[in-house]
Amino acid sequence: MAERIPMIALSPTMEEGRIVSWKVKPGDPIKSGTILCEVETDKATMEYESPREGTLLKLIRKEGESVKVGEPIAWIGKLGEQVPDETEPSQQTPVFNQPVEVKKPLERTEVLPPETTPEKAPIPAMDQPLNPPVSPRSSTRSSPLARKLATELGIDIRRIPGSGPFGRVIKRDVLRFQESLGQIRPQKEDFSVVTPSPSPLGREIPVSGMRATIAKRLSESFFTAPHYFLRVAVQMDALLDARARYNASGTQKLSLNAFFIKLAAEALRKHPQINSTWKGTTIQIHGSIDIGLAVALPDGLITPIVRNCAEKGIVEIDRELSGLIEKAKKGGLKPEEYTNATFTISNLGSFGIEEFTAIINPPGSAILALGEIRKEPVVTDQDEIAVRRILRMTLSCDHRTIDGAVGAAFLKELKDMMEDPFRILL
Repeated sequence: MAERIPMIALSPTMEEGRIVSWKVKPGDPIKSGTILCEVETDKATMEYESPREGTLLKLIRKEGESVKVGEPIAWIGKLGEQVPDETEPSQQTPVFNQPVEVKKPLERTEVLPPETTPEKAPIPAMDQPLNPPVSPRSSTRSSPLARKLATELGIDIRRIPGSGPFGRVIKRDVLRFQESLGQIRPQKEDFSVVTPSPSPLGREIPVSGMRATIAKRLSESFFTAPHYFLRVAVQMDALLDARARYNASGTQKLSLNAFFIKLAAEALRKHPQINSTWKGTTIQIHGSIDIGLAVALPDGLITPIVRNCAEKGIVEIDRELSGLIEKAKKGGLKPEEYTNATFTISNLGSFGIEEFTAIINPPGSAILALGEIRKEPVVTDQDEIAVRRILRMTLSCDHRTIDGAVGAAFLKELKDMMEDPFRILL
């Protein structure tokens, strides 16, 4: 029997997907696991494998269409089997049990005063002066364009009979009055209202699935979790010198982000309350430290995750992180590689940002924002002025799970480790 194939959730947060391309066509034999199509989810483009065997009978959705999870996209069944002719709900003809009598709406007729109809609008005599004295009376109904034109022509608009609704003076009344005086302005001049063309920079951009998900999840995070922020400045000379010595050996060039992830993992090991999730009636303290690093993509952000960071060295973290970032840029991350981080790091130092605050990435309870490393004058313990390389970092915490003192203790621990990397061996 023919069966409709629905759009399924290819990621935990997916609510709808856009069909990028079909890999099969009607009449093709289908096996379980055959790639039916590529689907753009809220985070990546993924392959949709067929859940059953048979023959592809019909494609319901076209390439480029967005489909909500659960809605059908194709029919699979036996060769030659008939499938119903489905149409969109908006195109279906409604069926009623009883005929409905449609009453014709009452016609509305607007009655204008006889003296103000266009055909009977009086034209003053040719010998009438242009601006004769007038007796004071109430202001004349007129359009803004008519008033502007009358002012430019030097005509008293109160002397012009109006042919618009309820005797309103409009542009053609001014021109007819001018014509009666033999003062017709050259036709090349146009007094019509010109709508300015839109700026070439003004445009509307369709919201991608990734951008819509970012908007929804981070809005929920910011307006649900009571955020507070802790800031600290870190002297980075010792860490940068240690990294430079290792990279000079030529074995492998380690990124700063790998150091940040490892040091954060060690601080989280000593302060497990930070590595938690608010559950409503309980707080889950995670046994594994899974740290996500925010990576910028053309359509938004994605957070590839290095799992179990506390049990890995910096070299292993760097190698794994490099592979994940490369996959992220190509849109090839699997859901398990970017969802459910227990802690997140966002580093905008390469953009020259001195410091910033970040929104917590659920289900985590904290996110660490890192700025640019800059040379700054500092006062040493010997009360001397010295130049040091300074990094400012900000910890955003969910107050439901992390009290201020707990967040401060974690941030102090991390600062001490970054200023003296040897501490992670203790």
